[in-house]
Amino acid sequence: MNHVGSSGETANPSVPAHVEDTVQAIARFHAAHEADASALQRSIEWVTRGVGRPAFAASLTAIIVGWIASNLGLVAFGRTPIDEPPFVWLQGAVALTALYMTVFILTTQRRADKLAGLRDQLTLELSILSEQKSAKIIGLLEELRRDHPSISDRPDEKAEALSTPADPNAVLDALKDTQESMP
Repeated sequence: MNHVGSSGETANPSVPAHVEDTVQAIARFHAAHEADASALQRSIEWVTRGVGRPAFAASLTAIIVGWIASNLGLVAFGRTPIDEPPFVWLQGAVALTALYMTVFILTTQRRADKLAGLRDQLTLELSILSEQKSAKIIGLLEELRRDHPSISDRPDEKAEALSTPADPNAVLDALKDTQESMP
């Protein structure tokens, strides 16, 4: 039996339905993040992706070498170059390009950091929930062990401790204390 995802497409029959549901939820999470981006943000990310490719570095190198070669060639033939050495126009263009690249990369990184923060928060919340569920299951198993007549009742301190959910605030405080004591 094939599971039908929220998009209406039949999922891969070798993937269990709960895994497919999770994959779809993650896809919706990323789609919502992309939908929140403005047209300007998408344009900046498009430029940043293009600048991050090896072809851009090669093209930029070719343009700079071509600029220098053409200006030196004009000087060699006794003509007035567009940009005399030490190539002030080229330096200005490179500096302006570097400034814009820096701003574009920072803008893109800021948005990526927002997504990473949301992922981290979701992971933390799911971890806490999983820990609480595990503690509940252990507690129920311990209760079953104590109540079932054919299972011998014996104290299990570790199971008893694991059946109590951890207090996230206490864990956070302990983590802070550990980090403060480290050099």
